[in-house]
Amino acid sequence: MNLVESFKIALKGLAANKARAALTMLGVIIGVSSVILLISIGSGVTNEVTGQLEGLGSNLIYVMPGNYEELMNGNMAAMSGAMMGQQFTVHDVDAVETQLSDKAWVTPYIENSARVSVNTNTNEIVSGIEALGGNVTQVMDIKLSAGRAWTQSEVTGAARVAVIGDGVREQLLPGRDPIGAEIKLNGQRFRVIGLREKVGGGAMGGSQDSSVAIPYTTAQNLLSSSSINAIMVKAKNPDDMHFIQTRIRQILRPAFGADFSVFSQDQLLGIMGTMMNILTYMLGGIASISLLVGGIGIMNIMLVSVSERTREIGIRKAIGARTWDILAQFVIESILLSVLGGIIGITIGALGAWALSSVLPTTVTLWAVALAFFFSVSVGVFFGVYPAHKASQLDPIEALRHE
Repeated sequence: MNLVESFKIALKGLAANKARAALTMLGVIIGVSSVILLISIGSGVTNEVTGQLEGLGSNLIYVMPGNYEELMNGNMAAMSGAMMGQQFTVHDVDAVETQLSDKAWVTPYIENSARVSVNTNTNEIVSGIEALGGNVTQVMDIKLSAGRAWTQSEVTGAARVAVIGDGVREQLLPGRDPIGAEIKLNGQRFRVIGLREKVGGGAMGGSQDSSVAIPYTTAQNLLSSSSINAIMVKAKNPDDMHFIQTRIRQILRPAFGADFSVFSQDQLLGIMGTMMNILTYMLGGIASISLLVGGIGIMNIMLVSVSERTREIGIRKAIGARTWDILAQFVIESILLSVLGGIIGITIGALGAWALSSVLPTTVTLWAVALAFFFSVSVGVFFGVYPAHKASQLDPIEALRHE
Protein backbone atom coordinates (compact mmCIF):
# COMPACT_ATOMS: atom_id res chain seq x y z
CA MET A 1 0.00 0.00 0.00
CA ASN A 2 1.48 3.40 -1.03
CA LEU A 3 1.42 6.69 0.85
CA VAL A 4 -1.54 8.03 -1.13
CA GLU A 5 -3.65 5.09 0.00
CA SER A 6 -2.47 5.56 3.58
CA PHE A 7 -3.42 9.22 3.34
CA LYS A 8 -6.94 8.35 2.14
CA ILE A 9 -7.42 5.83 4.94
CA ALA A 10 -6.18 8.36 7.51
CA LEU A 11 -8.69 10.93 6.22
CA LYS A 12 -11.52 8.40 6.48
CA GLY A 13 -10.47 7.56 10.03
CA LEU A 14 -10.61 11.23 11.06
CA ALA A 15 -13.88 11.84 9.21
CA ALA A 16 -15.48 8.96 11.12
CA ASN A 17 -14.87 10.81 14.40
CA LYS A 18 -15.27 14.48 13.50
CA ALA A 19 -16.05 15.75 16.99
CA ARG A 20 -13.12 13.94 18.55
CA ALA A 21 -10.77 15.16 15.80
CA ALA A 22 -11.93 18.75 16.33
CA LEU A 23 -11.40 18.57 20.08
CA THR A 24 -7.97 17.01 19.53
CA MET A 25 -6.98 19.87 17.21
CA LEU A 26 -8.17 22.47 19.72
CA GLY A 27 -4.96 22.36 21.76
CA VAL A 28 -2.84 22.87 18.63
CA ILE A 29 -5.14 25.67 17.40
CA ILE A 30 -4.86 27.53 20.72
CA GLY A 31 -1.10 27.03 20.86
CA VAL A 32 -0.37 28.20 17.31
CA SER A 33 -2.74 31.18 17.46
CA SER A 34 -1.20 32.23 20.79
CA VAL A 35 2.32 32.04 19.37
CA ILE A 36 1.35 34.10 16.30
CA LEU A 37 -0.56 36.69 18.34
CA LEU A 38 2.02 37.22 21.09
CA ILE A 39 5.01 37.29 18.74
CA SER A 40 3.19 39.77 16.49
CA ILE A 41 2.62 42.05 19.50
CA GLY A 42 6.29 41.79 20.51
CA SER A 43 7.47 42.48 16.94
CA GLY A 44 5.02 45.38 16.56
CA VAL A 45 6.15 47.04 19.78
CA THR A 46 9.80 46.59 18.73
CA ASN A 47 9.19 48.25 15.36
CA GLU A 48 7.20 51.06 17.00
CA VAL A 49 9.87 51.90 19.57
CA THR A 50 12.70 51.61 17.03
CA GLY A 51 10.91 53.88 14.56
CA GLN A 52 10.33 56.55 17.19
CA LEU A 53 13.95 56.50 18.35
CA GLU A 54 15.26 56.72 14.79
CA GLY A 55 13.05 59.76 14.18
CA LEU A 56 14.72 61.76 16.97
CA GLY A 57 17.98 62.33 15.11
CA SER A 58 21.42 60.73 15.09
CA ASN A 59 23.17 63.29 17.35
CA LEU A 60 21.03 62.56 20.41
CA ILE A 61 22.64 61.19 23.57
CA TYR A 62 20.65 59.35 26.24
CA VAL A 63 21.72 59.34 29.88
CA MET A 64 19.82 56.81 31.96
CA PRO A 65 20.07 55.61 35.57
CA GLY A 66 21.33 52.04 35.89
CA ASN A 67 24.26 50.23 34.32
CA TYR A 68 23.24 48.93 30.91
CA GLU A 69 26.79 48.11 29.82
CA GLU A 70 26.47 44.44 30.80
CA LEU A 71 23.17 44.20 28.95
CA MET A 72 24.81 45.61 25.82
CA ASN A 73 27.47 42.91 26.17
CA GLY A 74 24.80 40.21 26.15
CA ASN A 75 24.41 39.64 29.90
CA MET A 76 20.64 39.13 30.20
CA ALA A 77 20.85 38.83 34.00
CA ALA A 78 21.86 42.51 34.14
CA MET A 79 18.47 43.70 32.90
CA SER A 80 16.70 43.87 36.27
CA GLY A 81 19.68 45.58 37.91
CA ALA A 82 19.88 48.20 35.16
CA MET A 83 16.19 48.98 35.35
CA MET A 84 16.30 49.43 39.15
CA GLY A 85 19.14 51.96 39.11
CA GLN A 86 19.22 55.15 41.21
CA GLN A 87 17.05 57.92 39.71
CA PHE A 88 18.34 61.30 38.55
CA THR A 89 17.28 64.60 40.10
CA VAL A 90 17.06 68.15 38.75
CA HIS A 91 20.49 68.88 40.30
CA ASP A 92 22.06 66.21 38.07
CA VAL A 93 20.44 67.76 35.00
CA ASP A 94 21.63 71.23 36.00
CA ALA A 95 25.19 69.95 36.48
CA VAL A 96 25.27 68.47 32.99
CA GLU A 97 23.66 71.53 31.40
CA THR A 98 26.03 73.96 33.11
CA GLN A 99 29.13 72.08 31.96
CA LEU A 100 27.94 71.51 28.38
CA SER A 101 25.92 74.63 27.61
CA ASP A 102 28.24 75.61 24.72
CA LYS A 103 28.30 72.11 23.21
CA ALA A 104 24.78 70.72 23.57
CA TRP A 105 21.15 71.26 24.50
CA VAL A 106 20.13 69.42 27.67
CA THR A 107 16.69 68.55 29.00
CA PRO A 108 15.31 66.23 31.71
CA TYR A 109 12.89 63.58 30.52
CA ILE A 110 9.99 62.02 32.42
CA GLU A 111 7.68 59.42 30.92
CA ASN A 112 4.46 58.17 32.49
CA SER A 113 0.77 57.87 31.74
CA ALA A 114 -2.32 59.79 32.82
CA ARG A 115 -6.09 59.88 32.39
CA VAL A 116 -6.97 62.57 29.87
CA SER A 117 -10.46 64.07 29.48
CA VAL A 118 -12.28 67.25 28.44
CA ASN A 119 -14.70 69.20 30.63
CA THR A 120 -17.52 69.07 28.10
CA ASN A 121 -16.96 65.43 27.26
CA THR A 122 -17.37 62.44 29.53
CA ASN A 123 -15.02 60.47 27.28
CA GLU A 124 -11.71 59.67 28.97
CA ILE A 125 -8.57 58.10 27.53
CA VAL A 126 -5.30 56.91 29.02
CA SER A 127 -2.45 58.68 27.29
CA GLY A 128 1.32 58.63 27.47
CA ILE A 129 2.84 61.68 29.16
CA GLU A 130 6.16 63.11 28.00
CA ALA A 131 7.65 65.80 30.23
CA LEU A 132 10.69 67.87 29.27
CA GLY A 133 12.41 71.17 29.97
CA GLY A 134 12.62 74.44 28.09
CA ASN A 135 14.86 73.04 25.34
CA VAL A 136 12.17 70.62 24.19
CA THR A 137 12.04 71.76 20.54
CA GLN A 138 15.83 71.68 20.13
CA VAL A 139 16.43 68.34 21.83
CA MET A 140 13.38 66.35 20.72
CA ASP A 141 12.91 68.07 17.36
CA ILE A 142 9.16 68.32 18.01
CA LYS A 143 7.29 69.66 14.98
CA LEU A 144 4.06 71.56 15.61
CA SER A 145 1.19 72.00 13.18
CA ALA A 146 -0.40 74.69 15.36
CA GLY A 147 0.39 76.71 18.47
CA ARG A 148 3.72 76.74 20.28
CA ALA A 149 5.85 74.90 22.81
CA TRP A 150 6.15 76.10 26.40
CA THR A 151 8.68 78.73 27.44
CA GLN A 152 11.40 78.54 30.07
CA SER A 153 9.33 80.79 32.36
CA GLU A 154 6.44 78.30 32.10
CA VAL A 155 8.84 75.52 33.08
CA THR A 156 10.09 77.52 36.06
CA GLY A 157 6.53 78.29 37.15
CA ALA A 158 5.30 74.70 36.58
CA ALA A 159 2.56 76.06 34.31
CA ARG A 160 -0.29 73.73 33.45
CA VAL A 161 0.16 73.90 29.69
CA ALA A 162 0.24 71.01 27.24
CA VAL A 163 1.18 70.10 23.69
CA ILE A 164 -1.04 67.29 22.46
CA GLY A 165 -0.69 64.72 19.70
CA ASP A 166 -3.06 64.65 16.76
CA GLY A 167 -4.57 61.37 17.97
CA VAL A 168 -5.53 62.96 21.29
CA ARG A 169 -7.16 65.86 19.40
CA GLU A 170 -9.18 63.46 17.24
CA GLN A 171 -10.46 61.54 20.26
CA LEU A 172 -11.18 64.39 22.66
CA LEU A 173 -11.51 67.54 20.54
CA PRO A 174 -12.90 66.38 17.17
CA GLY A 175 -13.66 69.19 14.75
CA ARG A 176 -12.40 71.84 17.16
CA ASP A 177 -9.40 74.13 17.23
CA PRO A 178 -7.43 72.63 20.12
CA ILE A 179 -5.32 75.73 20.81
CA GLY A 180 -6.63 77.34 23.97
CA ALA A 181 -8.90 74.40 24.79
CA GLU A 182 -8.92 72.99 28.30
CA ILE A 183 -8.19 69.34 29.06
CA LYS A 184 -7.77 67.44 32.31
CA LEU A 185 -4.82 65.23 33.24
CA ASN A 186 -5.62 63.03 36.23
CA GLY A 187 -8.37 65.53 37.08
CA GLN A 188 -6.13 68.62 36.92
CA ARG A 189 -6.87 71.33 34.36
CA PHE A 190 -4.38 72.08 31.58
CA ARG A 191 -4.49 74.57 28.70
CA VAL A 192 -3.55 73.28 25.26
CA ILE A 193 -0.93 75.58 23.70
CA GLY A 194 0.37 73.38 20.87
CA LEU A 195 -0.56 70.57 18.48
CA ARG A 196 2.02 68.10 17.15
CA GLU A 197 2.17 67.22 13.48
CA LYS A 198 0.56 63.89 12.71
CA VAL A 199 3.21 61.21 12.28
CA GLY A 200 1.08 58.05 12.14
CA GLY A 201 2.14 54.73 13.65
CA GLY A 202 0.64 52.58 16.38
CA ALA A 203 -1.97 53.61 18.90
CA MET A 204 -0.01 52.68 22.02
CA GLY A 205 0.88 55.25 24.67
CA GLY A 206 4.39 55.79 23.30
CA SER A 207 3.18 57.10 19.93
CA GLN A 208 3.60 60.85 19.42
CA ASP A 209 0.07 61.05 18.03
CA SER A 210 -1.47 59.69 21.21
CA SER A 211 0.74 61.45 23.75
CA VAL A 212 0.58 64.66 25.76
CA ALA A 213 3.75 66.68 26.38
CA ILE A 214 4.03 68.98 29.41
CA PRO A 215 6.84 70.81 31.29
CA TYR A 216 8.78 68.45 33.53
CA THR A 217 8.19 70.62 36.61
CA THR A 218 4.46 70.35 36.04
CA ALA A 219 4.77 66.57 35.65
CA GLN A 220 6.60 66.31 38.97
CA ASN A 221 3.68 68.07 40.66
CA LEU A 222 1.14 65.98 38.76
CA LEU A 223 2.87 62.69 39.62
CA SER A 224 4.04 63.77 43.11
CA SER A 225 7.59 62.68 42.29
CA SER A 226 10.89 64.54 42.00
CA SER A 227 12.74 61.81 40.08
CA ILE A 228 13.89 62.15 36.47
CA ASN A 229 13.66 59.11 34.20
CA ALA A 230 16.48 60.20 31.89
CA ILE A 231 18.59 63.12 30.72
CA MET A 232 18.50 63.82 27.00
CA VAL A 233 21.41 65.65 25.42
CA LYS A 234 21.57 66.77 21.80
CA ALA A 235 24.94 67.74 20.40
CA LYS A 236 24.98 71.05 18.54
CA ASN A 237 27.78 69.63 16.40
CA PRO A 238 27.73 65.88 15.60
CA ASP A 239 31.54 65.87 15.70
CA ASP A 240 31.39 66.57 19.46
CA MET A 241 29.43 63.39 20.29
CA HIS A 242 32.36 61.46 21.74
CA PHE A 243 33.60 64.44 23.78
CA ILE A 244 30.10 65.07 25.19
CA GLN A 245 29.64 61.43 26.23
CA THR A 246 33.02 61.41 27.97
CA ARG A 247 32.28 64.69 29.74
CA ILE A 248 28.87 63.47 30.97
CA ARG A 249 30.53 60.42 32.53
CA GLN A 250 33.04 62.66 34.30
CA ILE A 251 30.25 64.90 35.65
CA LEU A 252 28.00 62.13 36.99
CA ARG A 253 30.57 59.56 38.17
CA PRO A 254 31.24 61.19 41.59
CA ALA A 255 27.54 60.93 42.53
CA PHE A 256 26.59 57.67 40.77
CA GLY A 257 29.78 55.67 40.39
CA ALA A 258 29.09 53.16 37.62
CA ASP A 259 25.33 53.14 38.23
CA PHE A 260 24.37 55.10 35.11
CA SER A 261 24.68 54.72 31.34
CA VAL A 262 25.51 57.13 28.54
CA PHE A 263 24.92 56.05 24.99
CA SER A 264 24.18 57.30 21.52
CA GLN A 265 21.09 56.53 19.49
CA ASP A 266 22.73 53.53 17.80
CA GLN A 267 23.67 52.07 21.16
CA LEU A 268 20.19 52.68 22.53
CA LEU A 269 18.65 50.99 19.51
CA GLY A 270 20.85 47.97 20.24
CA ILE A 271 19.75 47.86 23.88
CA MET A 272 16.08 48.30 23.04
CA GLY A 273 16.37 45.64 20.34
CA THR A 274 17.90 43.20 22.82
CA MET A 275 15.25 43.89 25.46
CA MET A 276 12.38 43.68 22.97
CA ASN A 277 13.73 40.44 21.50
CA ILE A 278 13.88 38.94 24.98
CA LEU A 279 10.27 40.00 25.53
CA THR A 280 9.21 38.53 22.19
CA TYR A 281 10.97 35.21 22.86
CA MET A 282 9.46 35.03 26.34
CA LEU A 283 5.96 35.61 24.95
CA GLY A 284 6.53 32.99 22.25
CA GLY A 285 7.89 30.51 24.80
CA ILE A 286 4.91 30.96 27.09
CA ALA A 287 2.50 30.44 24.20
CA SER A 288 4.43 27.33 23.10
CA ILE A 289 3.47 25.58 26.33
CA SER A 290 -0.07 25.22 25.00
CA LEU A 291 1.39 23.55 21.89
CA LEU A 292 2.99 20.96 24.18
CA VAL A 293 -0.37 20.41 25.87
CA GLY A 294 -1.98 20.04 22.45
CA GLY A 295 0.62 17.43 21.48
CA ILE A 296 -0.08 15.39 24.59
CA GLY A 297 -3.77 15.55 23.68
CA ILE A 298 -3.00 14.19 20.21
CA MET A 299 -1.00 11.30 21.68
CA ASN A 300 -3.79 10.40 24.13
CA ILE A 301 -6.44 10.41 21.41
CA MET A 302 -4.27 8.36 19.06
CA LEU A 303 -3.68 5.78 21.80
CA VAL A 304 -7.45 5.57 22.32
CA SER A 305 -7.87 5.23 18.56
CA VAL A 306 -5.37 2.36 18.43
CA SER A 307 -7.25 0.60 21.24
CA GLU A 308 -10.62 1.06 19.50
CA ARG A 309 -9.34 -0.10 16.11
CA THR A 310 -7.32 -3.11 17.28
CA ARG A 311 -9.57 -5.54 15.40
CA GLU A 312 -9.35 -3.43 12.23
CA ILE A 313 -5.55 -3.48 12.49
CA GLY A 314 -5.61 -7.26 12.93
CA ILE A 315 -7.76 -7.74 9.80
CA ARG A 316 -5.50 -5.46 7.74
CA LYS A 317 -2.37 -7.30 8.87
CA ALA A 318 -4.02 -10.68 8.25
CA ILE A 319 -4.69 -9.79 4.60
CA GLY A 320 -1.15 -8.55 3.98
CA ALA A 321 -0.67 -5.06 5.43
CA ARG A 322 2.93 -4.53 6.43
CA THR A 323 4.17 -3.01 9.68
CA TRP A 324 5.15 0.09 7.70
CA ASP A 325 1.60 0.44 6.34
CA ILE A 326 0.08 0.48 9.83
CA LEU A 327 2.79 2.84 11.12
CA ALA A 328 2.28 5.26 8.21
CA GLN A 329 -1.51 5.29 8.64
CA PHE A 330 -1.44 6.42 12.27
CA VAL A 331 1.49 8.84 11.85
CA ILE A 332 -0.33 10.47 8.92
CA GLU A 333 -3.50 10.80 11.01
CA SER A 334 -1.50 12.50 13.76
CA ILE A 335 0.23 14.86 11.29
CA LEU A 336 -3.10 15.73 9.65
CA LEU A 337 -4.55 16.70 13.01
CA SER A 338 -1.60 18.96 13.83
CA VAL A 339 -1.33 20.47 10.32
CA LEU A 340 -5.04 21.30 10.14
CA GLY A 341 -4.89 22.69 13.67
CA GLY A 342 -1.80 24.71 12.71
CA ILE A 343 -3.47 26.24 9.63
CA ILE A 344 -6.57 27.19 11.62
CA GLY A 345 -4.40 28.54 14.45
CA ILE A 346 -2.32 30.68 12.06
CA THR A 347 -5.51 32.12 10.57
CA ILE A 348 -6.99 32.91 13.98
CA GLY A 349 -3.71 34.39 15.23
CA ALA A 350 -3.32 36.63 12.16
CA LEU A 351 -6.93 37.82 12.43
CA GLY A 352 -6.45 38.47 16.13
CA ALA A 353 -3.31 40.53 15.42
CA TRP A 354 -5.20 42.51 12.80
CA ALA A 355 -8.06 43.17 15.26
CA LEU A 356 -5.60 44.36 17.93
CA SER A 357 -3.74 46.67 15.53
CA SER A 358 -6.13 49.52 16.41
CA VAL A 359 -5.11 49.26 20.08
CA LEU A 360 -1.54 47.93 19.99
CA PRO A 361 1.15 47.92 17.30
CA THR A 362 1.23 44.40 15.83
CA THR A 363 3.34 42.90 13.07
CA VAL A 364 2.70 39.37 11.78
CA THR A 365 6.12 38.22 10.61
CA LEU A 366 6.77 35.41 8.14
CA TRP A 367 9.30 33.79 10.47
CA ALA A 368 6.73 33.61 13.27
CA VAL A 369 4.19 31.96 10.96
CA ALA A 370 6.81 29.49 9.67
CA LEU A 371 8.01 28.73 13.20
CA ALA A 372 4.50 28.13 14.52
CA PHE A 373 3.62 25.88 11.56
CA PHE A 374 6.90 23.94 11.89
CA PHE A 375 6.26 23.30 15.57
CA SER A 376 2.68 22.24 14.93
CA VAL A 377 3.87 19.66 12.39
CA SER A 378 6.66 18.56 14.73
CA VAL A 379 4.11 18.08 17.51
CA GLY A 380 2.10 15.77 15.24
CA VAL A 381 5.14 13.70 14.29
CA PHE A 382 6.64 13.52 17.78
CA PHE A 383 3.45 12.64 19.65
CA GLY A 384 2.09 10.42 16.90
CA VAL A 385 5.05 8.08 16.55
CA TYR A 386 4.52 6.17 19.81
CA PRO A 387 0.83 5.33 19.22
CA ALA A 388 1.62 4.46 15.58
CA HIS A 389 4.51 2.20 16.62
CA LYS A 390 2.29 0.50 19.18
CA ALA A 391 -0.34 -0.14 16.51
CA SER A 392 2.18 -1.49 14.01
CA GLN A 393 3.58 -4.00 16.52
CA LEU A 394 0.23 -5.66 17.30
CA ASP A 395 0.13 -9.39 16.70
CA PRO A 396 -2.56 -10.04 14.03
CA ILE A 397 -3.93 -13.16 15.78
CA GLU A 398 -4.24 -11.35 19.14
CA ALA A 399 -5.72 -8.33 17.39
CA LEU A 400 -8.40 -10.44 15.69
CA ARG A 401 -9.40 -11.84 19.06
CA HIS A 402 -9.89 -8.34 20.47
CA GLU A 403 -13.47 -7.34 21.22
